[in-house]
Amino acid sequence: MTHNITANWTKRWTFILAATGSAVGLGNIWKFPYITGEYGGGAFVIVYLACILAVGIPVMIAEIMAGRAGRANPVDAMLDLSAQAGASKAWGIVGLGGVVGGLMILMFYSVVAGWALDYSWQSLSGVYQGQSAETIESNFGALTDSFNRQWFWQSLFVVFTGGVIAAGVTRGIGRAVEILMPLLMLFLLGLLIYSWSVGEVDASLSFMFTPDFSKLSTEAVLVALGHAFFTLSLGMGAIMAYGAYMPGEHSIGKTVMLIGALDTGIALVAGMAIFPLVFANSLEPSSGPGLMFVSLPIAFGQMPGGIIFGSVFFILVSIAALSSSISLIEPGVAWLEGHGVHRKVGTMLAAGIGWLGGIACIYSGDFFNALDHITANYILPLGGLMIAIFVGFVLSRDRVKAEVGFENDRNFALWHFALRYIAPLGILVVFLHSIGVI
Repeated sequence: MTHNITANWTKRWTFILAATGSAVGLGNIWKFPYITGEYGGGAFVIVYLACILAVGIPVMIAEIMAGRAGRANPVDAMLDLSAQAGASKAWGIVGLGGVVGGLMILMFYSVVAGWALDYSWQSLSGVYQGQSAETIESNFGALTDSFNRQWFWQSLFVVFTGGVIAAGVTRGIGRAVEILMPLLMLFLLGLLIYSWSVGEVDASLSFMFTPDFSKLSTEAVLVALGHAFFTLSLGMGAIMAYGAYMPGEHSIGKTVMLIGALDTGIALVAGMAIFPLVFANSLEPSSGPGLMFVSLPIAFGQMPGGIIFGSVFFILVSIAALSSSISLIEPGVAWLEGHGVHRKVGTMLAAGIGWLGGIACIYSGDFFNALDHITANYILPLGGLMIAIFVGFVLSRDRVKAEVGFENDRNFALWHFALRYIAPLGILVVFLHSIGVI
């Protein structure tokens, strides 16, 4: 039985913004700068870009192709395509894993997004202006120790996310990303200009773009490979769900190259905006997750215009989190809608599950860490690996070639080779490393 959907992105650009919004999240603005700091700057950036091209983009093309070819939510798209290929129905588990994985990520992601909303309010209120580093550090501890504060902001974030999803693909997600993504890029550009006017530009550019291969450990290469994969929102059904709404006449290859360029560009600009402030305040660029919620407030608290640009930064982070969280719920809502559940009811169910899981994460740091570990180390890499194998080996080459729409035979051959051999190998290495086998 098919559960085909009739919704379409009204414009190719809307799909690009939606997919970029799914990819651009806390990973770009929060995680990429601090892992660049931890793993030595320029050499890490080069490896990361190579991994985006060799692993991330081939899998993303495959995932969008599967969604558009199936014209259904991830679970039913995989079931329909496997039936057409004469393959096992077990392939539907790949779509189901993505649906479940997205909701699991939303549970802890909404808590961190809630922290960003709290800090947006703190910045607008001038809470950390002129405060000592110790006071600002203890302020973050006070937030993470307060159930009520975290619950309020996490709940507000989930309500925002659900409101966009409930309005539908065109009127909800489409309109939201057409506003959120240009706003995100404008805020990021404003922050970059401010950072370069008051910060240490030379030191930050040297740090980010001067390769020091002596700092490039095996661990750094694996982190770059893992982040390249996860930053594009692969393996959790989001890109497949968005691909199902993509009109058939658009070239998937060209579109994905543009999405990859935008996603990577935003991550690099975020780094170029953050590190000048870090170096100007003699802060540690490799200070890990605390870079966003401790180090940067210290910088904003001491700088001219810090209230304005601190607010801009945390609103920017909140926008990026919202554009990603929309895609975490959509696969589950699309699946429920495909089985007769009204979209608004499906949104309430999916968002409600995410909200309850978020409350559990606030109560238990162990639950928070377990969700992060299970999704990042098991569900997403295995989902991406299975999609690469399914499109690369199960679907016929002619079917895949017709669906992807490469104009050049050589480009198709290169992509198909990367999908069948390079991407699975890269994902498998990351997976085996994450579970301690290598």
